[in-house]
Amino acid sequence: MPTRIRLLALLLLSCLIAPTARADGYDAKPKLVIVLVFDQFRGDYLDRYRAQFKAKNGWNLFLQQGAHFTDCYYDYANLVTAAGHATIGTGAYTDGHSIPLNEWYEPAADGTMRQVSSVADDRYKLVGAPAGTKDLTGASAFREKATTIGDELILATGGRSRVYGVSMKDRAAIMTSGHAGNGAFWIDHDTGQWVTSTYWMKELPQWAKDFNAGKRADAARAAANIPQGSFYEEVGKNVASVRYQLDFAQALIAAEKLGNNPKGATDLLTLSISSTDINGHAVGPDDPSQEALIVGSDQWLDAFFSYLDKTVGLKNVVVALSGDHGVAVSQKAGDAVRMPVLDFPPESLTKPLEAMLEKKYALKTKQGFVLQMDNPYLLLNRLAFEAAGVSEEEAENTAKAMTEQIFAEFAHADYGAVDGRPRDPAVLTHVYTVKQMREGGLPDTQYSRLIAHSYSPYVGWALHINFGPYQFPWKGSGTTHFTAHSYDRHVPLELFGAAFTPGTYHGLVAPVDIAATLSSLLRINRPSAAVGRVLTEAMRPDTPPVVRAK
Repeated sequence: MPTRIRLLALLLLSCLIAPTARADGYDAKPKLVIVLVFDQFRGDYLDRYRAQFKAKNGWNLFLQQGAHFTDCYYDYANLVTAAGHATIGTGAYTDGHSIPLNEWYEPAADGTMRQVSSVADDRYKLVGAPAGTKDLTGASAFREKATTIGDELILATGGRSRVYGVSMKDRAAIMTSGHAGNGAFWIDHDTGQWVTSTYWMKELPQWAKDFNAGKRADAARAAANIPQGSFYEEVGKNVASVRYQLDFAQALIAAEKLGNNPKGATDLLTLSISSTDINGHAVGPDDPSQEALIVGSDQWLDAFFSYLDKTVGLKNVVVALSGDHGVAVSQKAGDAVRMPVLDFPPESLTKPLEAMLEKKYALKTKQGFVLQMDNPYLLLNRLAFEAAGVSEEEAENTAKAMTEQIFAEFAHADYGAVDGRPRDPAVLTHVYTVKQMREGGLPDTQYSRLIAHSYSPYVGWALHINFGPYQFPWKGSGTTHFTAHSYDRHVPLELFGAAFTPGTYHGLVAPVDIAATLSSLLRINRPSAAVGRVLTEAMRPDTPPVVRAK
C-alpha cells in the first residue's frame, strides 16, 4: 500500500475509534457535575500564586488539566455573596434572579422595617441546630426568582438527578443549588455543626449526624489552634476550615452515592468555600495569611479530587470553578505602596444625611429615614417617608441631592497623610435612585448597564452608590467589596472535564456563562432567566472531525 494511502487509512481509523466528548444529563454523561465557588476569590489569585501550587489535582486540576480563563468579570454592580452565588447558579444577574444583597428590609407587623436574610423563610425551621439555639427560622430559595442549573437538571431528568448544595454560609449553599434540590447544608456559626432546613428534610440524614458527632469540628479547631470562640469567624479564617468543608462534601458524595446514580442520570453538587471571604475581610487580599490560605488549600483540593478519581473517576466528572466577587486592596496595603486607598466610616454619610432629612421632614416613626448603608445601596425607610407624606420620587431625589452635598464637603476633610502625601478625599462617582433603575432612567453608558443589571424590587426605596477607586465605607483593619470597579468584578472561571480542551483563554467571559455552558453540555434547558453564552472556544467537538481526501 502506498505510504500516503496507508497514512490516510490510519488517520481515518483513529478518527473512528477516538473517544468523543459527547455528554448529556439523561445518561450520566458525565456522572457528576461540581460547581465550585471560592468566596471573595479575585481573578488574579490563581496566576499570582501559580508557582506555589504543587499538587496534581489541586489548583493544577484547572491550570494544567483544564480550561483557564484569565478575564472573567461580572457584568453588574452589586458584588456581594448572595447575589454572586445566585448569579452563578441561575446564569442571570440581579435584574433576572432578584437577589440584590445578603440582607435587606421588609415591613414588619409592628409597623417597623425589619431586616431579613436573603434565604430566611419563616415557614420552615432549622434542622440539626445545636441545643439552645434561639433563632430556629428556616431557610429556602423562595426569594430567588429564577431557576438554577440544578433545578433544570432535575426537571429534565424527571427527578432522577440528585442535586445538593454545601457551604459554611446558608445563602451560598442555597442560592447556587436552587429550589428543587435534594438538600442544602451549612454550619452553625458558633459550633461549626452542619445544619439544614425543613424545606428539604425533617431531620439530618444519618451520615450528617455521624459527621457532626465525629468531632470533626474539634479536629478543625485543633488544627487551626482555635480552642474556643466562633467556629465561623475564627476557624473560618484558617485553611483547616477548607478541609472541614471539603471533608463534609466528600462524606455527602459517599453517603448519597453522587456520581454513581442508580437511575442513570447526572448528579450535581454546588460547593462554596467561605474561608477566603472570612479571612479576606479581616486582612485584605495582599496579606501573607490570605496567600497562605490559598496555597494551603491546594493539598485539600488535591485530596478531594483524588478521592473522586478513585470513586467516580475524574474522566466522569465535570467541574466549573468561579468566585462570587472580588475584593479591594486594604488601606494598609495601599499605604505601603503609596497607592491612594481610603476606607471611611459609613456613619460619616448616614448620620449627617439623617440629620438633614429630619430637618426637612417631620419624623413620625420609631425608625429614622435612613435604614442602613448596605453597600452598594443606601437603604431608605419607606414607612418613615410615607408617614411624612413624601413620595418615593421625592424621597430618593432629596436623599440623592443631600448625599452629593455631603460628599462635596468631604473634599475639604482631613483624612491624614502617608509619607507626607495627604490622602485623597472620598469621592462619589455615581449615585442613582432605585426609581431611575426600575424605570430605565439611566444614561446610555457602560456603567449604567452594570447598574441596570443590579436592580431588584427587594431593595425598596434606596440609592445605588459608587465611590472612587479603592474607596469604601468600612469599619476595621481589613477591606470589603461591592463596587462596580473591575477589582470587585474580576473572578476566576475554570472548567475541567473530558468535554473541555485544556489551555489558557484570554477572551472576556462572565460567570453567567457557567450555567449556559453546563446546560448546553448536559442537553437541558437553560435556567429560566439565564443570559450567558456557551463557552464553545473551550469545548471539544462532539464527534471526530470528518477527513476528506483530495
